[in-house]
Amino acid sequence: MRKIKYKKGRKVQPSFFDYTGIHKQIETEIQLFVYNDHDLTEFKEINVKDLEKNIDLSKVNWLNIHGLNNVEIIKSIGEYLKVDNFMLGDILNTTKRTKLDEYHDVLFFNIKSLLPTENEENINVEQISFLLKNGVLTSFQEKRSDYFTHIRERIKTHSGIVREKKADYLLYLLLDAIMENFYITLENEEDKVEEIINLSKTGTSPEILEQIEKHRDNFNFLKRSIIPLRDSLYSIKSMKDDNVFNSIEHENYSFFDRLHQKCLELLEQIEYDSSTLDSATNFFFSTQNHKMNDVMKTLTVVSVFFMPLTFIVGVYGMNFDNMPELHWKYGYFIILGCMFFLLLGMIYYFKKKKWY
Repeated sequence: MRKIKYKKGRKVQPSFFDYTGIHKQIETEIQLFVYNDHDLTEFKEINVKDLEKNIDLSKVNWLNIHGLNNVEIIKSIGEYLKVDNFMLGDILNTTKRTKLDEYHDVLFFNIKSLLPTENEENINVEQISFLLKNGVLTSFQEKRSDYFTHIRERIKTHSGIVREKKADYLLYLLLDAIMENFYITLENEEDKVEEIINLSKTGTSPEILEQIEKHRDNFNFLKRSIIPLRDSLYSIKSMKDDNVFNSIEHENYSFFDRLHQKCLELLEQIEYDSSTLDSATNFFFSTQNHKMNDVMKTLTVVSVFFMPLTFIVGVYGMNFDNMPELHWKYGYFIILGCMFFLLLGMIYYFKKKKWY
């Protein structure tokens, strides 16, 4: 079962920055997209010192960082954007749960991206963070991935309305791409669960129950990851009602409402899948009990068959002198015949009663 490393998380102080993730070998790289409806400039690799002269606040600016191992670069980006240290600490501390913070003119979003592991039962987890401020959207990824490849292509090819919208719409697209990973992960889990359910109907190996519990843990982990995201997206709705945050255009709140509905849909599906696992567990134990009952029934029938035969053998195994059957010439064969016909009679009677 996955546990949050609270002790490690508490060591991270606002004035002390330390990347707590596992991708410590990934070099930090910075990409920048500057675009509007008519123009696009892409910087595949850019230094922090060049940001000020290349970022155009009259356009949409997407600053994407791969790799969080270089803390100094992350601090420099934070100083350039003028964001508080606690946000930088949350970006570097991957033990934090999904959260949304609205602080002055900055919208901070921290989310877990999940994907299934190939040929394994575990789930890959990566923390992705977003800072939205003054038309500049900054995304922080622990490593290179293809989550946003299709969004880059839409920007480059001017597909859809992404070039016509502001940075808040771009944030919606990035969050939506991450949520697609939840659907992929859930679908992968459902395929494996279907195989386990089929196995539980035919097999009684304890490994089946172990796999059921493993996938139950995965569903619970998915649920724990989606619930705070649902709450964060609901908080964006409250921003619309308060009308105090200007980085999200009023007409674009509906897009974030869609993400909130997707969270509800995912949670409902997880609840259904969890109940399916419960049914598989019950079916597994029912199958085991049924087979055990069949074994016990067979053993009982066999014992009943031999019980009267054992009694007869026990009687004639006593060494008394006054037992006339012991002196019969055909006594041995007569007793064997009686035992044989008694056994046949019991078999016929049990068959008639359908006891086996």
